[in-house]
Amino acid sequence: MIKKYIFIFLFFSIYSPLKAQVQLSVYSEISIITAGPGEELYEAFGHSAIRVKDPVLNLDLIYNYGMFDFNQPNFLLNFAKGNMIYSLARYEFKYFLASYKRDKRWLKEQILNLTQQEKQDYFIFLETNATPKNRNYLYDPYFDNCATKLRDITKNILGSKVHFNDNNKQKELTFRQLTNKEIHWNSWGTFGLNLIAGMSLDKKATFNEYMYLPDYVYTSFKNATLLDKNKLIKKENTLLRFSEKEPKPSTISPFLVFTIIAFLGIFITYIDNKKGKRTKILDFILFFITGLIGAVIIFLWFFSSHSTAPNNLNFLWAFVPNLIIAFLLLKNNLSKWIRSYLLVLLIFMALIPLIWIAKIQVFPLAVIPLLVLLFTRYLYLHKSLLASKK
Repeated sequence: MIKKYIFIFLFFSIYSPLKAQVQLSVYSEISIITAGPGEELYEAFGHSAIRVKDPVLNLDLIYNYGMFDFNQPNFLLNFAKGNMIYSLARYEFKYFLASYKRDKRWLKEQILNLTQQEKQDYFIFLETNATPKNRNYLYDPYFDNCATKLRDITKNILGSKVHFNDNNKQKELTFRQLTNKEIHWNSWGTFGLNLIAGMSLDKKATFNEYMYLPDYVYTSFKNATLLDKNKLIKKENTLLRFSEKEPKPSTISPFLVFTIIAFLGIFITYIDNKKGKRTKILDFILFFITGLIGAVIIFLWFFSSHSTAPNNLNFLWAFVPNLIIAFLLLKNNLSKWIRSYLLVLLIFMALIPLIWIAKIQVFPLAVIPLLVLLFTRYLYLHKSLLASKK
């Protein structure tokens, strides 16, 4: 839902909003614009924006809540911490249309069935939000993004007059299921998103919460009704007609990479068991990498503002203390307590399928080969240490 052409925001942000006193004509239209998915991860969910068109005033503007600026101070640090500042950019619709035409992504328009006063209220709201002091907001991919803004603005303007019915809603899905529908399960994007998200992503989303995705904004507005039983959408137009871009796996997919690593690790473990030795470099790599991933998970859990980062049970296999243990495993003689530590890791590994089956938290599918390797290696190390103490 992030718009790719960041320069548009930088260039068009110099536009000053129109004065609120400008009155839209009776020929004006307020529209919901929905864009199809793109090829990049940040385009995979599609996009939503609002169009204001008035042929009498020669006005055709897009209000795009999906813009951000890489040049913001400490951008990367704030991004990691979840302090993502997004902005409302207001610019001519023809530039918005051209960018999607260039990317060959479909674009649909839903013209809202509004009174003249409601159109004016929309316009004033958007113009007020487009001012420099109001255009920035704290982005949340699930609860405050370009799609949810359209839902919230419409409810703000129309109040109890509008009713978003859920008659055509699919069976209750979790946030994770909704997200995974948009991107291929065997891609690094899916793996990363599922890795850093905790149990809150496995909560069933309400109908209202479905609208963090542009597709559901489109269908929800299409099925919405007004107090007088009329439809919220007066007319629909297809502005760009391109085929839907289907989610694709990564060329070098995570499942392939982890499967190769798992085969190599299990083969080395088999040789180690046969020869009665321990390949220290394998243990160092496995423990160091899982510990490093665990450190990222814990950082996001306790020190970021990401709404879905807390209570992340991926720490059961990506265990932070492994970072320290990795260096201890480079020694020839290991302390007795390492055996107890390995037993704890084995218990953690045994808990993962139970948690998964119970749907307390769903883990990334691509991590399965790695989990098999970790369990196998931990079990071997525990048994070899047990044998060496006899």
